[in-house]
Amino acid sequence: MFQTGVLIVFYGLLAQTMAQFGGLPVPLDQALPLTVNPALPLSPTGLAGSLTNALGNGLLSGGLLGILENLPLLDILKPGGGTSGGLLGGLLGKVTSVIPGLNIIDIKVTDPQLLELGLVQSPDGHRLYVTIPLGINLQVNTPLVGASLLRLAVKLNITAEILAVRDKQGRIHLVLGDCTHSPGSLHISLLDGLGPLPIQGLLDSLTGILNKVLPELVQGKVCPLVNEVLSGLDVTLAHDIANMLIHGLQFVIKV
Repeated sequence: MFQTGVLIVFYGLLAQTMAQFGGLPVPLDQALPLTVNPALPLSPTGLAGSLTNALGNGLLSGGLLGILENLPLLDILKPGGGTSGGLLGGLLGKVTSVIPGLNIIDIKVTDPQLLELGLVQSPDGHRLYVTIPLGINLQVNTPLVGASLLRLAVKLNITAEILAVRDKQGRIHLVLGDCTHSPGSLHISLLDGLGPLPIQGLLDSLTGILNKVLPELVQGKVCPLVNEVLSGLDVTLAHDIANMLIHGLQFVIKV
């Protein structure tokens, strides 16, 4: 009986104290709903990483490596192929003058790679430039030895310009501007070759020809895919980036 009286007094004092401070507990059936914070958009600096990740994944899932592996390089080098004017015939002439009886029958693309994308923003903040570094190996085969005569490592950068435009309805969206191979970015190095043969003369001739035809060939195959990937970007990501560009706001961190 004593304990019950103590409890009554205690709870009475507690209720009086909480009422004075406006702290009376709310009954369970009258509980206020919890406030749920909406999902925050990506930070400006996070947009850059999200964009390069989305573009890289889109290029790979869109078949970039297969496009590189199936470059019609030999068809363009053949007499009358593309705009080369029969560069393969000219190469064969140079090769046979150095190595009599040697004929190249195939140039095969192997080990295509997409390296880490680069991203810079124009000084006015209205444009993005995405660097797409590509790597392939070229294997030059000949029937004379029944194996590879040369194996070359090729690196080439494609640069894609991304713009934000506003359509007639006032909606902002991203578009692909210029897309081209970066001048001076083509690098060709010898991985291995048949030691006894005069490789340097053949390497110089082949490198000169590849410099003429390879950049435009890769550009013509890769840029349409870049446009396709850009058009299929996540709507929210594309909108956030377009909004930053249209207002000239910097969000790419300069390293």
